[in-house]
Amino acid sequence: MNAAVGLIFSLGGFVVCSVAAILVLLAKPMSRAARGLLALIVFSYACMSIYGLSHAFVKMLSASYQPFAAGDAPAGPAAIVVLGSGGYTIRDWAGNELSTPDGYAASRALEAARVYRLIDPAFVIASGGKISPRQGSEATGEIVRQTLVRLGVRQERLLTQTTSRNTHEEAVLDLEIVRKVGAAHVVLVTSDFHMWRAVGAFRAAGIEVVPAISRDPFPARFWDDWVLPGERGLREASSFAHEVLGIGYYRARGWYRPAQAATP
Repeated sequence: MNAAVGLIFSLGGFVVCSVAAILVLLAKPMSRAARGLLALIVFSYACMSIYGLSHAFVKMLSASYQPFAAGDAPAGPAAIVVLGSGGYTIRDWAGNELSTPDGYAASRALEAARVYRLIDPAFVIASGGKISPRQGSEATGEIVRQTLVRLGVRQERLLTQTTSRNTHEEAVLDLEIVRKVGAAHVVLVTSDFHMWRAVGAFRAAGIEVVPAISRDPFPARFWDDWVLPGERGLREASSFAHEVLGIGYYRARGWYRPAQAATP
């Protein structure tokens, strides 16, 4: 699903769909349906790539969450769980490597470091493995762990989980670690648009979490960012589609539990 959504909501997806519609139109130049299909594709991608439109839908996913404050955490030993996103591993001609988080992973690590300073947790769990064998970078959990060290988190408090491939597996595997270290509660750090599905996945795994949303690493800063079609808008549309489809899929698999059905 990740690959399909990523292709559809991209420049490549627009080109593929447009070329397909043009071929249909060339084969049937008098067809109103073929002309309508091409017009629909162009109009749909134009709308999806406008940040002001796609961002409005993304905000619906995070409207119920506010930035974490120190008083949000209950009393008792806490564990911060930072969910993975992505990263890059760059190599030089001598084979030396440098791993860096992508924008979302960097934002989550930065938020986890902020929460760490606020609540002084017993442990911080950097979570996330490789999504597929084609991923050329290190596991996200390891990249985030390295980033957290640079941000001042003490290494003896850091734990890493690098075998999960999706949010469901993160919830299951991270919860095992939380129980082993005896944490009384979990502060969950992830992107604002991802928090809804992540909280439901952790409930389904058997634990309520305290949400700590990270900031958008790619905000629109100028008026033209909001109204002109561009990559930023497609990225927002992709995030919204991925989460909505993901929540539906997780519900069908029994991997998602809404608040009203939370485990006592």
